[in-house]
Amino acid sequence: MSAVLASTLQLLALIVALGLAYRPLGDHMARVYSPASCSSSDAGSSSDAGSVRHLRVEKWIYRAIGANPATEMRWPAYLRGVLAFSLVSVLFLYLLQRVQGGLPGSLGFSSIDPDQAFNTAASFVSNTNWQSYYGEQSMGPVVQTGGLAVQNFLSAAVGMAVAVALVRGFTRSRTGELGNFWADLVRGTVRILLPISVIGAVVLVACGAIQNFAGIHEVGQFIGGPQQWNGGAVASQEAIKELGTNGGGYFNANSAHPFENPNGISNLFEVFLILLIPFALTRTFGRMAGSVKQGYAILAAMVTIWLGFTALMVWTEFHHGAPAFDIARGAMEGKETRFGVGGSSIFAVATTLTSTGAVNAFLSSFTGFGGGIALLGMQLGEIAPGGVGSGLYGVLIMAVIAVFLAGLMVGRTPEYLGKKIGTREIKFAACYILVTPALVLCFTAVAMALPTPGHSMTNSGPHGFSEILYAYTSAANNNGSAFAGLNADTQWFNTSLGIVMLLGRFVPMVFVLALAGSLAGQRPVPSTAGTLRTDKPLFTGLLVGAILIVTGLTYFPALALGPLAEGLAS
Repeated sequence: MSAVLASTLQLLALIVALGLAYRPLGDHMARVYSPASCSSSDAGSSSDAGSVRHLRVEKWIYRAIGANPATEMRWPAYLRGVLAFSLVSVLFLYLLQRVQGGLPGSLGFSSIDPDQAFNTAASFVSNTNWQSYYGEQSMGPVVQTGGLAVQNFLSAAVGMAVAVALVRGFTRSRTGELGNFWADLVRGTVRILLPISVIGAVVLVACGAIQNFAGIHEVGQFIGGPQQWNGGAVASQEAIKELGTNGGGYFNANSAHPFENPNGISNLFEVFLILLIPFALTRTFGRMAGSVKQGYAILAAMVTIWLGFTALMVWTEFHHGAPAFDIARGAMEGKETRFGVGGSSIFAVATTLTSTGAVNAFLSSFTGFGGGIALLGMQLGEIAPGGVGSGLYGVLIMAVIAVFLAGLMVGRTPEYLGKKIGTREIKFAACYILVTPALVLCFTAVAMALPTPGHSMTNSGPHGFSEILYAYTSAANNNGSAFAGLNADTQWFNTSLGIVMLLGRFVPMVFVLALAGSLAGQRPVPSTAGTLRTDKPLFTGLLVGAILIVTGLTYFPALALGPLAEGLAS
């Protein structure tokens, strides 16, 4: 069987698996979040959240944190909940790393340096999982499992909660209430992320991933001395790492390490976990909006971009442009032979078009155009299908932009899901799409201008510039992957990337929730003959075009200096 055919069959199997899970999971998530979003009367100012049946464990959690899940929140209160919870999470994870040296089960590792601890805390709380340290050489089970793995669940649940709040903004009328953040956070964690993660961990253990609390042990004598390996609760962390589109690995090699990702079956399963919730959330959106066709239109736009990027990546990495490529039948440098070019390419696109950032290959060793595809996937806003929650609210923001552009072309006030997109709404959407490019381009320019950051670059020329551009693109888009030729474990990069991760995560959420509040306060507008049908292929095409043009062209000059220049020169 040829490598190209094997890659095609893997992609088809992945599509079938995602298709089978799409409807049941999407409907389940709609049932999880719908009770708190059901508007009661014409005023739409109250809900039946108080009549929702809470699981016993959920009641314990509400009692422990002092939250009343029946209380409805307007968008400022919902935002305060998001920011307060995230701030506490950052402080807790930072302190946990700083006292690691005195904790039991630390495996003899010392406490993490302040700048590294800040970077890691910001990274995992913002769902970025950028890692400029060697996990197996820096952190014991207490920090890995009790700190990092816990944030893998919570940061994903925060993203899902914000996405659901925006959907409620479209579906509610004449009220500013968006649900209860604490209820959404707890339900998303307990009823969605935890059960699927348990199943995922069992599957990964069956595939060969390790799950234990063994310490450091020597496995034999090698050149330079004995080889030491760590045990750890790897399979459980790997499952939520992919499912929650987090991406931070237990080991430095991430999903290229055989303890995390043993074989081709586990590799395809991990890609399935990465894409599972982001795609299924479009079904949830359709169910909550009262029209599954609206969800299908968003899904079609996501799938179009995902398949297009996957096809381009596979073609680029299989393209024989040099004798070494001919011998290896593809660009095999930096790729695991157990995955091959196809498995590595499919994984790379899935992880950069979402906010996952996990890697099973050395992205810096991809071809110039291949690295550019990974970079552009993040720069599009990671909305095809994007991160857990963040992908849905990101693409809905772009849908607002798309109907606004359509309204300009026909000369009428744009509408989406029965809500007018006026000056206030388009300002929120515009601010959302400007935040990330501003962070990426400004910090990249500063890093290239200062002498110290340049010393971290392994390469010069276009590829060296791509290392810096990739780092800030990854941080601002909360992805976490890297062109690993960059030495990012410096005070400059630990601090600046930590700041970018936090701003790139939470500033856009401000505009998302403000937009949701504005929409929820409107009266629904009846459809007329002139209303743009947003459940038709025409709108899907318009949405794809808006994503590629409005977002993608923002970065074209920077891409021309980096991966495009490298690809054309090779």
